[in-house]
Amino acid sequence: MPLFLPLQWAQARSLAGMRPSLEKYALSEAEFDLLATLRNAEVPHTLTPSQLLARMVLTSGGLSKVMAQLETRGLIRRLQSAQDLRIKPVQLSAAGRALIETAMVETVAATRAWLRATLRPEALGQLTTLLAKLAESGADEKKSA
Repeated sequence: MPLFLPLQWAQARSLAGMRPSLEKYALSEAEFDLLATLRNAEVPHTLTPSQLLARMVLTSGGLSKVMAQLETRGLIRRLQSAQDLRIKPVQLSAAGRALIETAMVETVAATRAWLRATLRPEALGQLTTLLAKLAESGADEKKSA
């Protein structure tokens, strides 16, 4: 498949551009993803572990490990659901929000610079449209599973 390897290489190059910011803030890719996912959730930036799993590419065991690490650092809080004591929603803390806001500005700027240096504006627009279409397709499959 001619698309598979270039897509994987593009993702690897994109992540490589993010690594300096992730290292600066002592975040793994998974930790960044979890904090960014919570940051993008509606105020009060709270999701259940099931909702996080549906929006991220992690196993439940991987999610538990990342949540524990971020909770220890005070970047998230585990809450107790009043309706169901088995559910412990995850909330972005003020420190977590401040950290992810700063880290996102840097990582987005690095990715933007890489993309603009590599692609013309019209090609970037086409790529964005096509990737959004692929992402929507995957979301539809997850919903039906």
